[in-house]
Amino acid sequence: MSKPDSQPQYLYEPHEAFGEGLTTRRPWNTTALAGVERLNGRVAMLGFAAALVGEWITGHGPAGQVLDLLRWYLS
Repeated sequence: MSKPDSQPQYLYEPHEAFGEGLTTRRPWNTTALAGVERLNGRVAMLGFAAALVGEWITGHGPAGQVLDLLRWYLS
C-alpha cells in the first residue's frame, strides 16, 4: 500500500475543449491507423464481392435481396 503523501503511479491527460484534438498538432499513431484502414478496406472488398455473388445467384440487386429476405422472414 502506498503512503498518502506519495506521488500517484498514473498520469491523467489534460482536459481539452470539444473538437480540439482534431485541430492540434499532436502526432497521430499512424501505424495503428494504417492497420485499421487496411482491415476496413479488405472487409469492404469482401462485402462488395458478396453483393455481386448475391446478385448473380438471385438476379436481384441489393434492395431486391433485402426485400426477398424480408418476404422470406415474414412468411
